[in-house]
Amino acid sequence: MSARQDRGWIAIAGLGPGDEAMVTPEVTAALDAASDVIGYIPYVARVAPREGLVLHPSDNRVELDRAAAALELAAQGRRVVVVSSGDPGVFAMAAAVFEALEAGPAHWRDLDIRVLPGITAMLAASARAGAPLGHDFCAINLSDNLKPWSLIEKRVRLAAEADFAMAFYNPRSKARPEGFERVLDLLRAACGDQRPILFARAVATPEEQLRIVPLGQARADMADMRTMVIVGSSLTRVIERAAGPILYTPRSASGPAS
Repeated sequence: MSARQDRGWIAIAGLGPGDEAMVTPEVTAALDAASDVIGYIPYVARVAPREGLVLHPSDNRVELDRAAAALELAAQGRRVVVVSSGDPGVFAMAAAVFEALEAGPAHWRDLDIRVLPGITAMLAASARAGAPLGHDFCAINLSDNLKPWSLIEKRVRLAAEADFAMAFYNPRSKARPEGFERVLDLLRAACGDQRPILFARAVATPEEQLRIVPLGQARADMADMRTMVIVGSSLTRVIERAAGPILYTPRSASGPAS
């Protein structure tokens, strides 16, 4: 972010899943150059205060307001980093900023806007467990805040029928504890009881917990909003070993090499 320091800009940045080692050098450089950091309260809290930096934490339900505020600050000549966890383009702030940009005043479209990728929870969880996303897969957000439950169920059902491995974001919250149980019932009906499912909670933090079970043993209370859930395809395999199991999906649709 060293170029054009005399003009305002926006960097939409991913802070990774938790471990500071997973924050990219590009994101660190943007934070070092920023005059303002905007984001959800716990994500802004991950940014160290320093002289000349203004932190703007806000609630999780005001994404478009946050995006508009960032664009306006940049239009005033500020150097703004909008922070998300994981990758900002995966169920996060990049899309919100562009929604606000499209609906906002014409002069915002002349701003220097960059999306800086990060390591999303889906990839961090997959790496911790092995390689369950080693072949075709899809990612589905199970929150019904921005889409109807009927659409979530349709997408899960069709993904299961297509035999994708599936990564689920936001599986179960206190406000909607019954939704994930419905997803598990749907998956058991479509995939059977033996399909492996990974519950990866708080990946890349000191509270990290990994659990791999067959679908028949999966319970809704194994997940919360800090859990990434990955369901294998029909080809996904578990390698048992003393150091802990490895979950992986072979690269070929015909299965592992013999």
